[in-house]
Amino acid sequence: MLAHGGGAPETISVVLLFGGLWIGWAGWSRLKGTGFPRLPLGGAYALLGLAAVFAVAAGFVPQAIWGPSGAPAPRSPASGPRPRSTATIAFSRPVDGHRINGDQLEVVMTLPGGRIVDTTSTSLAPDTGHIHLSLDGKLVSMTYGLVQVLPLRGVPPGRHTLEAEFVAADHGPFDPRVTAAVTFVKGPG
Repeated sequence: MLAHGGGAPETISVVLLFGGLWIGWAGWSRLKGTGFPRLPLGGAYALLGLAAVFAVAAGFVPQAIWGPSGAPAPRSPASGPRPRSTATIAFSRPVDGHRINGDQLEVVMTLPGGRIVDTTSTSLAPDTGHIHLSLDGKLVSMTYGLVQVLPLRGVPPGRHTLEAEFVAADHGPFDPRVTAAVTFVKGPG
């Protein structure tokens, strides 16, 4: 959860997990004879099966909403013409060709003419949105700030391209797109 750091997907997962635990406890208590005497034994087995379904679903909700890499899965923007933005985006750090020797990269951006908003909306404005960060063409973060520490664990040594795109509040691109890219090298020099 690089960008959002919490929210609806995590809440749903927690509710499913604790709901599953509670339902499982009720079924297990009936099978052991320590509670719920009016619940038939078949019902106890059904509750245990339902608890397993809840526990499995709790693990899949974040992937369905955020995507398998842990980065948020972009929503489909509304169809129709896209707004033109008043913003431009640029990297302050890293600078082009920078060498990174660790497992994280501090990313600092500037956004003149634009304003970050932390809500998703279909009401679009040319100066409001948030930032999508892609590493080597793969979305790794949707962020609501201009400074972010990007984990690089698992990123192989060598030259990499980091791209930032300022997108509208509905996660869709502006027309034309508002992007910046920088290359960096991971590994000793």
